[in-house]
Amino acid sequence: MIALLQRVSEARVVIAGETVGQIGAGLLVLVCAEPEDTEAVGQRLLTKILKLRIFGDEQGKMNRSVQDVGGGLLIVSQFTLAADTKSGNRPGFTGAAAPALGEALYNQFVAAARAQHPLVQTGRFGADMRVHLVNDGPVTIPLRITA
Repeated sequence: MIALLQRVSEARVVIAGETVGQIGAGLLVLVCAEPEDTEAVGQRLLTKILKLRIFGDEQGKMNRSVQDVGGGLLIVSQFTLAADTKSGNRPGFTGAAAPALGEALYNQFVAAARAQHPLVQTGRFGADMRVHLVNDGPVTIPLRITA
């Protein structure tokens, strides 16, 4: 699974003019399942995200996790993280899981996040979403966990 984490002071997802997910300070997590991914891969990715120390302590050093600071998670599916841009000018997306598998893994990831973290909001799988965020830092971290 691929994730792109953005430390935010606020973020929200809007679909057809309606806000469907919103957090204050925390992490915007863009996530993409790959064909060989499993629920276990998603759990390892989630564990890494929850423990990753990318929030500042009293000295301004990145020594705190999203759990340590009580931040929210806004989890948004984004198959374009698997884009292949090696040749040509049009990205290929064969590296992303098929929609049925991608949706199942996304839903499992969200369910696990909700079981392990008190504030989890989401976008909607497959929807045309508008993601609004204020990147804090800016801090943007790519992660990839493989099977």
